Amino acid sequence: METVIIGTGNQQAIRESVAIAVDHLEKGSIVALPTETVYGLAANALDAKACAKVFEAKERPNFDPLIVHVSGEKMLNSVADIPEEIEDTLSTLINEFWPGALTFILPKKEIVPEIVTSGLDTVAVRRSKNPIFAEIINTLELPIAAPSANRFGSISPTSANAVLCELSGKIPYIIDGGACSEGVESTIIKIESETGRKKPNIQILRPGPVTPEMLKKFGKIEKNHKSKTSSKELTSPGQLDSHYAPITPLRIINSPDTFTPEPSKTYALLSYRGQKKDGYIELCEWKLIETLSPGSGKLPEAAVRFFFALRKLDQLGVDEIISEPIPERGIGIAIMDRLKRASHQSS
Repeated sequence: METVIIGTGNQQAIRESVAIAVDHLEKGSIVALPTETVYGLAANALDAKACAKVFEAKERPNFDPLIVHVSGEKMLNSVADIPEEIEDTLSTLINEFWPGALTFILPKKEIVPEIVTSGLDTVAVRRSKNPIFAEIINTLELPIAAPSANRFGSISPTSANAVLCELSGKIPYIIDGGACSEGVESTIIKIESETGRKKPNIQILRPGPVTPEMLKKFGKIEKNHKSKTSSKELTSPGQLDSHYAPITPLRIINSPDTFTPEPSKTYALLSYRGQKKDGYIELCEWKLIETLSPGSGKLPEAAVRFFFALRKLDQLGVDEIISEPIPERGIGIAIMDRLKRASHQSS
């Protein structure tokens, strides 16, 4: 199979790309689509055979559930049963963060195939704010299952070319929407109401662009994004302990004085802000230094560049990638979560 990248550089190209994507999704095929977080490998979420093609192309184990994308609250209600006790909180969060990078874990309706939820009685649901994705799902008028468009466990793709590197020959089309604006996967939460409490519990199952600081005014935040090692432990997508990983071994060095390079090995550095005073730049003769946010270090910029920089370092052929730690505040929590999983270090 030849994999073709479809450009979206002008309105005519966008219309043509939307038509191609919708046609293939309607026919039970799969296609890679841009979102604001990472590129997704899309299928009609109500078509079990189409969703099976997603698992096959990604080599994804069937115990890892998919995120279902919807066009709005009407489509949300078609795939999820919303408990009355969390209805008000859910509505408030939807008004605040949708469309956007926030995924809810909710009881599923029977219409959602078991392959999508990996047999769980819940479904992960979000609404993307990417305009091309939005146009496709609005035209299709069906929910779209769309996990990251990469081989299972490897570095998430934030560009059409990154998707091509991952899935060339396995999928027919990639809709090129340019670089992703957020850079890391959506925040996944579960809302739980407690009798007698004014605010519900909000469990963060996977950190992402919607941060704990942004969520705390809506409920009591419970950080529950510990890595899972067993398929039986999974309650949502994105929880496995080894994930988002380069082929090259990756190691996080929390303090520069704990790193001693081996003379026979070659190294590359993933730097937060590329400053000598942080103590990493001059530790050894790096084959390449990729800096996430040069200068003062801005976490949103670091998030956007993270997977791109990691992929670039992975292609060097060095013996090991060394990473500086990222401040664990705001979206830095999500970046460090991905780094720890990529390095097989439990979070």
